[in-house]
Amino acid sequence: MFELFKAIGLSLMVLLPLVNPLTTVALFLSLSKNMTVKERNQQARLASVYVFAIMMIAFYAGALVMNTFGISIPGLRIAGGLIVACIGFRMLFPPQADNPPGVIDRKMNNIHKHKTTNIAFVPLAMPSTAGPGTIAMIISRVSSVNEEVYFSPWITALTPVLVFLTISVIVWIALRSSGAIMHLVGSSGIEAISRLMGFLLVCMGVQFVINGGLEIIADYHGLSIYR
Repeated sequence: MFELFKAIGLSLMVLLPLVNPLTTVALFLSLSKNMTVKERNQQARLASVYVFAIMMIAFYAGALVMNTFGISIPGLRIAGGLIVACIGFRMLFPPQADNPPGVIDRKMNNIHKHKTTNIAFVPLAMPSTAGPGTIAMIISRVSSVNEEVYFSPWITALTPVLVFLTISVIVWIALRSSGAIMHLVGSSGIEAISRLMGFLLVCMGVQFVINGGLEIIADYHGLSIYR
């Protein structure tokens, strides 16, 4: 059991900085400001389930899926970076519309009548929590599982499931606690967090694209050396 806890702890130390639940909480605060408590709790629950599913798929079938569709790790980083940057731009520069008072009231009524927009999968689960960096780390880790000599085979097989489950629970707890944060900072604070988070997401997206481009350049030069 000590070896199992040690393996889980080491894996969490590697993945938690990449997952960064605090960033997901800030994004959740800015996107769920018009939701009710019940809707926010539902989105938090769905996001944690999606995070667990994405990590499991990335670990057990990620390499197969990427090879089947011809997707490389740099391509995954660049695509994720573009998605993150697009979301960040929308948060940083929200659309402004001048509407008469009656139109605003009718729109608010229509919002409550229609189903709430699902933000659990995109962008909360992917790419905010289980983003390109997390997926790339999980897929690269799979290649070295068979060479693992530090732990018993049953620990190596059980650890990924427990680690992904633990991360999902941490994300769920963090998102559920966002309601208290929302009441504390108020609407003006949420607006400020939204703008700041938008700027940070744009920076993160650009950095993802830069990292993917640098990996492509490095791979190209590496191939040209051996030709």
